[in-house]
Amino acid sequence: MLQVKDIVLKIRKAKYLTSIGLVVLVSLSCYLSTGFIGYKIVALLLLMVVSLLAMFFDTKPVIIAALLSALIWNFFFIPPLYTFHITHAEDTLMFLLYFVIAMVNAVLTIKIREAEKNAREREQKDKTIKLYNTLFNSLSHELKTPISSIMVAVDTLKGGNYSRQITGELLSEIELAGLRLNRQVEHLLNMSRLENAMLKLHSDWCDANELVFSVIQKFESYKTHQFLFEAAEDFPLIKVDIGLIENVLHNLIHNAVQYTPEKSVIQIAISMEDQTFVMLVSDNGPGFPEEDLNQVFQKFYRAPNTKTGGTGLGLSIAKGFIEAHSGTITVVNQLPHGACFTIRIPVETSYVNNLMNE
Repeated sequence: MLQVKDIVLKIRKAKYLTSIGLVVLVSLSCYLSTGFIGYKIVALLLLMVVSLLAMFFDTKPVIIAALLSALIWNFFFIPPLYTFHITHAEDTLMFLLYFVIAMVNAVLTIKIREAEKNAREREQKDKTIKLYNTLFNSLSHELKTPISSIMVAVDTLKGGNYSRQITGELLSEIELAGLRLNRQVEHLLNMSRLENAMLKLHSDWCDANELVFSVIQKFESYKTHQFLFEAAEDFPLIKVDIGLIENVLHNLIHNAVQYTPEKSVIQIAISMEDQTFVMLVSDNGPGFPEEDLNQVFQKFYRAPNTKTGGTGLGLSIAKGFIEAHSGTITVVNQLPHGACFTIRIPVETSYVNNLMNE
């Protein structure tokens, strides 16, 4: 706590010193140039300095700069020099006007900055409220639907004795609804970890081929889509947070399954470029609208004219997890149609034999 106060005091002190120093520096430059510029020009230059300070600093250092500049201008530039006495009424009026203009200019500039800051805060607040309303509306649907499915299935099972086939179908409905609920909870927890900077990597050696196969196996029940992946031969082990990369790949495949028509092909490919792990996830679906490509990874983004369902958090979470690895994730539309996500992560690599020797 004391360290924070010390830092604040140092910053405040620096602002005062900068304000005074800049006024003195400009005044000295003008004083050395009195043979070329008159004292009225000096007044304009000092006013400009006060205006610039008001754009960046708080009220007190700017007011001090305005007072100091007025006194310096009077003492060193308004005849008679080196005295605060002003002989001519015109110069007296000019000095008073300078003082008033400098003070008003400083205060008004600071007020404008405060108004702009308040406007930005209100805009950010409105945006946050809109985002959370969107999240609430999405979740109310996403959570209500599986909960209703579970309740209906349970009530049906409690209502009487059914054949093993019907009981199995009802239990499958409960399982799918439970998985859907679990996915939404995981999305919320992951987004909370990212926003609160609580995400810490737990890197370990990973067989990328095995990781891809394990994620694809989780989608075996999606008989409507075809998954293509050829294991890369002699592929080194890579050091990543396995759980996070699995989550990223799962989100990308789930996104492709959800937003592409039946019989679409989803292809995954991995490669190494120097010390960079590259993974491509592509499909032959409709792709994204070109004008929306820069919004794909934003929270709550959902492609227009898509079926209901989903909170629009999956791709945003994927981007956060990849950036936690100091990597990048991009998306492009490919010809003739479809979308392609490209992940690039700088990694440490090794081979099984090397690890055994170690």
